[in-house]
Amino acid sequence: MGTGHIKIILREMEKHYPEAHCELNFSNGEELLIATILSAQCTDKRVNQVTAQLFPKYPDLFLIAKAQLEDLETLIRSTGFFHNKAKNILAMARKLVKEKNGKVPPDFEYLIELPGVGRKTAHVVMGNAFGIASGIVVDTHVRRVSHRLGLVTSENPEVIERELVKLIPKSKWIIVSHWFITHGRNVCRARNPSCGSCFLKKICPQNRK
Repeated sequence: MGTGHIKIILREMEKHYPEAHCELNFSNGEELLIATILSAQCTDKRVNQVTAQLFPKYPDLFLIAKAQLEDLETLIRSTGFFHNKAKNILAMARKLVKEKNGKVPPDFEYLIELPGVGRKTAHVVMGNAFGIASGIVVDTHVRRVSHRLGLVTSENPEVIERELVKLIPKSKWIIVSHWFITHGRNVCRARNPSCGSCFLKKICPQNRK
């Protein structure tokens, strides 16, 4: 993939999605970490509805660490996979209370060792809570858009991330996932993509098939 191709994609994404941002509601790293854990297999809209009830009841990790598992499950039930999510949030809160005084540190290697936290979640927190480009978030939208634009061939998120960080300047690592997610939701949908009205149709490999 040529650098000219990448430059066009990034330029057009920035032009068309100037307001792209993390759509999860949060006010600190702790809230973003919880919201991102909840967002697995769930829409951001639903997560925001749930956290609007969760965060006022448990405004810090000290209170979450003391919560009953059943109470957390009840509050987050509508996000799906609520038992595992509640268990991970409880274990994560207790670990951070014990080791980091209830605060999420800007430390990628530490974050990925927390219960329920993988590379994607850690990158979301590092980039959006701390403004640190630790890598590129690869979710289903980023994976699909990257494939269709001919940027990657692998289906493995870690391999996709490694390929993308080689192609995309580090200064764009945080924002590029928001651009691709926005594009994936609005234009390059999994079903019935709007290829005819896509601003990247002239350079997209899908139009040459």
